[in-house]
Amino acid sequence: MLETYLDIEQVAEVYRAYLFGAEAHDGQTRMTGEAYIHHPVNVARILAEMHMDAPSIVAAILHDVIEDTPTAKDQVASQFGEEVAQLVDGVSKLTHIEFESKAEAQAENFRKMILAMVNDIRVILIKLADRLHNMRTLGVMRPDKRRRIARETLEIYAPIAVRLGMNSMRIELEDLGFAAMYPLRARVIADRLKKARGNRKEIVSKIEVGIRERIRQESLDGRVVGREKHLYSLYKKMREKHLSMSEVMDVYAFRIIVDSVDTCYRMLGLIHNLYTPVPGRFKDYIAIPKANGYQSLHTVVFTPYSVPIEVQIRTEDMDKVAEAGIAAHWLYKTKDENVSNSAQVRAREWLRGLLEMQQRAGNSMEFLENVKIDLFPDEVYVFTPQGDIMELPRGATVVDFAYAVHSDIGNHCVAAKVDRRLVPLRTKLYNGQTVEILTSPTAFPNPTWLNFVFTAKARANIRHYLKNLQREESIILGRRLLDKSLDDLDTSLDRISPQQLEKTLTDYHQATLDDLLEAIGLGNRIPAIVARALLDEDTLIEQGMTSADQGPLAIKGTEGTVVNYAKCCRPIPGDAIIGFISTGRGIVVHTQNCTNVAEYRNQPEKWIDVDWDESVTGDYPVELKLHVRNQRGVLAVVASAIADMESNIENVDMTERDGAHTTLYFTVLVKNRKHLATIIRRLRGIDLVERISRSHR
Repeated sequence: MLETYLDIEQVAEVYRAYLFGAEAHDGQTRMTGEAYIHHPVNVARILAEMHMDAPSIVAAILHDVIEDTPTAKDQVASQFGEEVAQLVDGVSKLTHIEFESKAEAQAENFRKMILAMVNDIRVILIKLADRLHNMRTLGVMRPDKRRRIARETLEIYAPIAVRLGMNSMRIELEDLGFAAMYPLRARVIADRLKKARGNRKEIVSKIEVGIRERIRQESLDGRVVGREKHLYSLYKKMREKHLSMSEVMDVYAFRIIVDSVDTCYRMLGLIHNLYTPVPGRFKDYIAIPKANGYQSLHTVVFTPYSVPIEVQIRTEDMDKVAEAGIAAHWLYKTKDENVSNSAQVRAREWLRGLLEMQQRAGNSMEFLENVKIDLFPDEVYVFTPQGDIMELPRGATVVDFAYAVHSDIGNHCVAAKVDRRLVPLRTKLYNGQTVEILTSPTAFPNPTWLNFVFTAKARANIRHYLKNLQREESIILGRRLLDKSLDDLDTSLDRISPQQLEKTLTDYHQATLDDLLEAIGLGNRIPAIVARALLDEDTLIEQGMTSADQGPLAIKGTEGTVVNYAKCCRPIPGDAIIGFISTGRGIVVHTQNCTNVAEYRNQPEKWIDVDWDESVTGDYPVELKLHVRNQRGVLAVVASAIADMESNIENVDMTERDGAHTTLYFTVLVKNRKHLATIIRRLRGIDLVERISRSHR
C-alpha cells in the first residue's frame, strides 16, 4: 500500500520503524492474545489508507514505545529525527485518558490533547486512528470498561472527527461506540433496518434507476450512489426528536456526484422536477459551508412509492473533503492544492479558538466543559451589517454573536439590533437574521450573561473577565479591611517592616501582598488575625493587645462582587447593619436584628462592624407584605402605585388567606429607608390595602 504513494527511501524508513517497534515491544501481548506490535501496525495501516506522510506512518508504528517500553524520546529522535519524536511524544501524552481516573485528571489530559493538536494536527489524526483500532478490538474488554471507552469515544473522539470533517472515520467510531455502549439498542435497530431493507430493496432500486434515467435524458453528467443512514445517526435522530423507526424520513439517501458547482444546482432542479420536495428540508451547504468545511446540497423528496428519500448533490472535490475532511490534504495530493483548503482553514480556526479558550479557562474542568459544548454544534447562519456570514451553534444569543465577532465587542456590548429592531441581549438568533451590536467603552460583562450565553467562547471570556474583576475588587476590599484592623492596633501597613511582611506571606503561603489582600477580601483570611500576624512581638506587647475605637467600615454600595447583601433580611441604606466575613464571598451584610445573626454569634472573629457611607448609591431589594381585599384589579392598582414611586418590581407572590382577603408579597427596589417609607405611605393610601409591613421571610 505504501509503495503506491511514498518514495522507496520512505518505505524503507517505515520498515526500519517496524523493526525498531517490534524489538521495543518484544514479549508484550494485547488482551486479544496477539503480539503487541500488531496494534501500532494496524494504526499505521489506517493512516496509510488516508495517504498520510511518512513521518506520520513512522510515528504511528512507534506511538506506544515511549509510554509502554523503556525506550526514551531521545532514542526515537536519534534514530528517526526530531519531527517523528515530537509526534510520538505528543501522542504518548494522550494515550491514557481514562474514565476511571479522577475527572480533573481526565480534563487535564484532554487539555494536553488540544494543545498537541494546535502544535501539529497530525497528532490527533494518529490518536483518532489509534482509537479506531482500539474500538475494532473492544470485544475482549470487560463490559464496564467497554462502556467507559465507548462513552469517551462518543463524547470526545467522534465529535472531534466531525469537527475535522472526517466523515468515514466518524461513522465507524460512532457505530462501534454505539454497539459497545448500548448493545441491545444497536441490535434492535440493526434488525429493523435489515427488515426495512428487505422490504424496500426493490423500491430503492427503482428510484435509483429513475434518477439515472432522468440524468441521461437531460444530458447531464453525474454519478449516483445509494446509501443507508448509519445506526448511531438513526438512534440519535429517533431519541432527540422522539420518532419511531418508520418516522425517520432519511433512512435511505442518494448521493449525486457531479463535475461543477453549476451542475449541482441544475441537478437540484432536476430532482425537484422528478419528485416532490418536502417543504423546509432543503439546505444549501455549498453557499454556506458547515464549520468543518463540508459542502453539499441536501433535499428530502417524496417518491411515488411513499418512501421519502434524502438526496445529496456535490462535486467530486466536495465529496473528497466530505469523506476525509482535513485528511484530504494528504489523501488527495493534486496540483490543485485548494481541494482541502476549506477543511484545513476551518480546522485551524477552530483550533485557534480552542487555544484562546484554554488560555482564558480557570481550570481543566471548565475547559473540558466548554469544549464539549463546542463539539456539538447545530449551526445557525446570521449576517453582519456588512453582509458577512457568521456561523454560530443553534441556541446562540446576540451576546454569543458579539463574542464571535471579537472578544472586545462582546466585553463592551450594551444592546443589539436584529433586522434593524432593538432586542434584549438574551435574544436567540435564527438563520438569515442580520445582527448589529451596539457597544460602549464604559460597559463590561454582566454575571447574568452566564445564564443565557450558549457558546464556549462567550462563556470563557465572561468568566475570565469576572474572575479578574473579582480579584481587583477583592484586593481593594482586603486592603480596607486590613487597614481598619491595623488602625485598631494603632499602626498601618506602611509601618510594617519588609522582613515581617515577608515572614507573614510565607506563613500564609501567599506569593505577594496582593494575594494576601485578595484572600482577606474573599473572606478566606480574617483581617484581625492577619493584622496581629504582621506585628512583631514587641509591638504587640506595647499595644497591650487593646484596640482603639476607629469606627465601622463604610459600605458604599459599589463594591460589586465582594460585598453581598443577605437575602434573609434584605438590608437597605439606613438600616442598622453588621458584616459577616464569609469564605469565598467576601462580606455578607445583615441587619442587626436579623434572626440569623444570633446563629453566628459563636464566631465573633468573623464579624465586622459596618455602616452605610454617606454617599451610598444603588438600588436594593426589599420585600413588602400587603394584606388586601380580594377584588378584581387590586394587583394592578398596587403595582401601578409602586411604579409611580420610581421603584421597579422584581418579584410578586400571592397567598389567598380566605375568600375575601389575599396576602401579596412584593420584592421592590429602593434607594434607602426614606424611599421605602415614601412607598409604604403611598400604598397605605389605597382603600383596598388593609395592612402593610416590611417582610423578612
